[in-house]
Amino acid sequence: MSQTLICVPTYNEAGNIERFVDAVLDVRPDVHLLVIDDDSPDGTGRIADAIADARPEVHVLHRTAKEGLGRAYIDGFRWALERDYQHIVEMDADFSHRPCDLPELIDQLEHYDVVIGSRYVAGGATENWGLLRRAISRAGGFYARLLLGCDIRDLTAGFVAWRREVLETIDLDGVEASGYVFQVELKYRAHRAGFKILEVPIIFPDREVGESKMTPDIALEALTRLWKIRFK
Repeated sequence: MSQTLICVPTYNEAGNIERFVDAVLDVRPDVHLLVIDDDSPDGTGRIADAIADARPEVHVLHRTAKEGLGRAYIDGFRWALERDYQHIVEMDADFSHRPCDLPELIDQLEHYDVVIGSRYVAGGATENWGLLRRAISRAGGFYARLLLGCDIRDLTAGFVAWRREVLETIDLDGVEASGYVFQVELKYRAHRAGFKILEVPIIFPDREVGESKMTPDIALEALTRLWKIRFK
């Protein structure tokens, strides 16, 4: 059995999921994948089931409602911890997280507890982002670092590799955020617990197929939830 599980939340990723699975297993044929589908209307879950039927490395976790990125990942992490996976990786299926960067993140878990694919360390970058989007992302990251007193450059990164001991320690049941600020809360908990964290540079291109999952409600949650995380 593989020691590494890639957790991939999906909602309306029918145009990406098959190509994504092939790309991941091409660069790391030793890993398993868990597709966590939130009852996608476009049939992503059915496509994932067909892939899983043909490829024993692929598993599918069906959720009956769209409850947010954080809830999907927590369900995926729990699924992994109930089994014998030692390394758990979170990443998106839209190719903004490039499968070619996976080997570096996984291999660095030999030396670190948490490895973050970072846009904002030397060598990292975003591609095809407008000026406003880049400014908002950087300002949000600076605001979060300042408020939380945490020196992680890419707190909102969603391409992260974890040792199982970290996820067992940081109390997943106590994580309250459901949107993108979930990413901040998990990293902050790992930082406060004293785990060794490394940021490795990645290139983050904009998605080519499908639509962004960011909504005004998620952005508002991020602004308010940071204060709750800081003073909890």
